[in-house]
Amino acid sequence: MILSGILTVFLLAALAPLLHRVLRNKTGIVLAILPAGFSVWIVWAMVGGASDALPLESWEWVPSLGFVLSFRPDGLSLLFALLISGIGAIVLVYGGGYLKGHRDLGRFYAFLFLFMGSMLGVVLSDNLLVLFVFWELTGVASYLLIGYYHEKEESRKSALQALLITGAGGLTLLGGIILLSIAGGGFSITDLVSKAGDIRSHALYLPALLLILIGAFTKSAQVPFHFWLPGAMAAPAPVSAYLHSATMVKAGVFLLARLTPVLGYTAEWHYLVTLAGAATMIVGAVIAYTQTDLKRLLAFSTVSALGTLVMLLGIGTELAAKAAMVFLVVHSLYKGALFMVAGSIDHEAGTRDVRSLRGLIHVMPMTGIAAGLAALSMTGFPPLLGFISKELMYEAKMQAPDASLLILTLGVAANALTIAVALMVGIRPFLGKADQVPAGTHEGYPSLWAGPLFMGFAGLLFGLFPDLIAGPVLSPAVAAIRAEHVALELHLWHGINPVLLLSIATVILGVALYALREKSRLLAGTWAPPQRLRPGAVYQRAVAHLPALAARLAGTLQSGYLRTYLVIVLSAFIVLMGTALLRLHAWPVMDGFDDVTPFEWGLVLLMLAAILVVLFSRTRLAALAGLGIVGYGIAVIFIFYGAADLAITQILIETLTVIIFVLVVYHLPQFTHRSPNATRVRDGVIAVFSGGIVTALALLAADVQLFPSIAESFAQKSLTEGFGRNVVNVILVDFRALDTLGEITVLAVAAVGVFALIRLRPLKKEEGK
Repeated sequence: MILSGILTVFLLAALAPLLHRVLRNKTGIVLAILPAGFSVWIVWAMVGGASDALPLESWEWVPSLGFVLSFRPDGLSLLFALLISGIGAIVLVYGGGYLKGHRDLGRFYAFLFLFMGSMLGVVLSDNLLVLFVFWELTGVASYLLIGYYHEKEESRKSALQALLITGAGGLTLLGGIILLSIAGGGFSITDLVSKAGDIRSHALYLPALLLILIGAFTKSAQVPFHFWLPGAMAAPAPVSAYLHSATMVKAGVFLLARLTPVLGYTAEWHYLVTLAGAATMIVGAVIAYTQTDLKRLLAFSTVSALGTLVMLLGIGTELAAKAAMVFLVVHSLYKGALFMVAGSIDHEAGTRDVRSLRGLIHVMPMTGIAAGLAALSMTGFPPLLGFISKELMYEAKMQAPDASLLILTLGVAANALTIAVALMVGIRPFLGKADQVPAGTHEGYPSLWAGPLFMGFAGLLFGLFPDLIAGPVLSPAVAAIRAEHVALELHLWHGINPVLLLSIATVILGVALYALREKSRLLAGTWAPPQRLRPGAVYQRAVAHLPALAARLAGTLQSGYLRTYLVIVLSAFIVLMGTALLRLHAWPVMDGFDDVTPFEWGLVLLMLAAILVVLFSRTRLAALAGLGIVGYGIAVIFIFYGAADLAITQILIETLTVIIFVLVVYHLPQFTHRSPNATRVRDGVIAVFSGGIVTALALLAADVQLFPSIAESFAQKSLTEGFGRNVVNVILVDFRALDTLGEITVLAVAAVGVFALIRLRPLKKEEGK
């Protein structure tokens, strides 16, 4: 069911442009049927209690690599799948009205379904490798969606920025997944949860944790990677609503929640995740407060909300997990609605500057109601679900195991700033007189306000009746994070207590900040850090220098000189193989010197002297003579040990090589200059280490016997099956006939190539012409 559902979404991504040609303006409504039906099925499974009985679906893909297509429909994955499919259906309908008449609307639907299928794959996967594949697909799909207006340079730059930041994080995530699989013995999340204790005490725990956190932080725009998210505002409003409310930016939050039973509940997890979340929460809120563009106000407030979610997961208590899941739903509802409202205002009024928007309730009443409900939920005003969420978060922060006072203080400050932002986005544009409305502004199509209105009323409904989602929807999600049964109860009224008093104080402070917003912007401008030190500016400088860095690297690694390539290859060989040998702690044993005869010692000394001749000779012919002595010396060694066939082969090859070299170097000029001393010393060091490592490997390999020797088998079958008494010859022409044929073919191809090159020489001009 799950895999077929995901595949159907991808199939619709491929068919969407074609369907748009047929269905035209009804395409969005028709396409929304699938995700809407999927969300209804999830609700049915949750409310009916069938979600606990849904089986783990698994298919072998690449078993040798642990690549198994397995999907895990537990409470956490179903909650995210519900948000992805439900809000996705609303965005499809909204996008049809927002982009009505756009020439690339069919392509928009295709990209949106590609993104939806990728996100469903991320949240439903039970295999980390499969999760990573879908994770990267979300990056590609978001690149296409953010760059939808590809004719605009800003859209292209923003899309590339998002792809680079999240793509780099994806690489670190892959490294963390591999380390985690080594520590846990596989990629199955279910199995990793069962081995959580062993993983947390493993030596690879901290490296894996750091790499995975970087991947999650980049995806969910945590400080200092937060700058790419506001840049994504270049995307159309439906895309922004989808990315911010339910999908991509929450993928990192989902990953942290999914891996909490495996990696969480340690000091490293607690401090790293809590610190990153708290910093993001307050930084995002401060920056959002100083903005005047509707989408940028919402974008930076999303950064703050993502920081809040991450911080709650870092705190690690059961109450914090409950608060995180409730706030996840609240934020998805009000942020999706407000982004659609912002898009509708921009669509109808032609501006997103809050300073130019007043009195819109007179011409956009339905949009105004949706904006008001969503904004009140964002402020945490009763009786909306946002009020319950805010009280739960305050309670969780007050009971944090460490630095609760600091966390609570930052939370109050961030919430007060969020209230001011909510008033600027959802309330202020609609207040005022009718004559303050921008000219030509009117209510949009029903598809533009129906979705936000539905989400706004959903926040109100769940606030009045929180039991609708507490038991069937949120409790299983919290249980998946805690890896134990958890019962979540939500109540709208808890009486007069410190949390309620704190909520009232936050509202008062938020309203005061709203009233002082103009003066505060001026003050914030004087306190803002220099432009060159901001993460976005650092990223721009890094990208600007990338071509020069790439050119320098290419010039070094691809110089066109054979000696440079040899130096690079041999240096890498020395570092990698030398490190492996040092870690092996198994040094080669060199014995048997007592059996070496004086004649053999003399032959070795002669070959060493010949090598010195090669190294220090000033003519090519003398060097070639030295090489010949070394080659013939090896042939004599073969004779000493009874390998007459090899000796003959060696002599023939050596003779042929010397003759060819003499014919070639005869036409070359004498040496005109030699390498600098420093270069020769470097080359000498590389040569000595390379030769030493190869010698060590050969000596070690001589003592390794992984499989029984087949020498005796060849000796026995040489005469009976190959009809030859020379075992070496029989091996070459019978037992390894195909190998020999391949080698001969290679030589033949090389000879044809040499002949062709020779024939390509310009012909000599005829005499007299």
